[in-house]
Amino acid sequence: MDKSSYSLPPLEWVRAFEAAARLGSFTAAAQETGLTQPAISQRIGQLEKHLGTQLFLREARTISLTVEGETWLPHVQSALRALSDSTETLFARGRSRLTISASQSVISMWLAPRLARASAATSAELSVQSYVLGGQTASTEAILQIRYGAGDWPQHYQVPLFSEIMAPVCAPGLARRDWTGLPRIACTGPRPDWDAFAARFGIPSIPIPNIRVDTLHGAIAAAKAGQGVALGSLALCRDDIENGSLVRLGDEALDNTETYWLLAERSAISKRQWTALAQVLTERRE
Repeated sequence: MDKSSYSLPPLEWVRAFEAAARLGSFTAAAQETGLTQPAISQRIGQLEKHLGTQLFLREARTISLTVEGETWLPHVQSALRALSDSTETLFARGRSRLTISASQSVISMWLAPRLARASAATSAELSVQSYVLGGQTASTEAILQIRYGAGDWPQHYQVPLFSEIMAPVCAPGLARRDWTGLPRIACTGPRPDWDAFAARFGIPSIPIPNIRVDTLHGAIAAAKAGQGVALGSLALCRDDIENGSLVRLGDEALDNTETYWLLAERSAISKRQWTALAQVLTERRE
């Protein structure tokens, strides 16, 4: 066998192969890598000659992987990921400033108490921006986001901050064993409402809430002020319950499939910073 078959091919040839195989197109691979389509085709041709095997079946307007190409692809992708990760871990300095976009509720009730630790862990200045729920339709790649949902986000980095469990809470002066007749505070948005809670646990669906707030932070503030009972996220209300400004009513709790997720693109944060930030923001404070 030719000695050259044992040598590693140039990295640019391998990257051209991986991009074309993943995207299913020489043209798309050219656009992603900033090369021309003929340059991609040439590099893959050189790679095939170097390896002594055909990696793609070329038809008029389509390409497909050969058995050899399909077998080799996951090994190539694993090696490129390992090279990228190790390079970033060893040599990337990370960003000196990180911007986090989140709702006012999660900023006040989860993020704010952890900001100093997050800044120290990432060695970065933290800038926090609030957004109106549902009012931001486009994301910015340079901004870390905390968004509410069920997962399966498009961002490269993603982690849930906590498991959300909803339960009735109110001010201590309003609390009583049979609380179901107390005034109720509603929070508009994606969380389960009083109708869902009543149906799940068989409590009366009345009284109908006569106070409606568009943020959980606002609903909890109204509950702390003695205005009624709110369905609170136990993770977000933990400090208020422990310091006595809120009382949890009953043992019933509604598991929610959605929660807050920390999200980021590779361009927004280094891997080291992401690992440190995710650890701080997902830990319960003692």
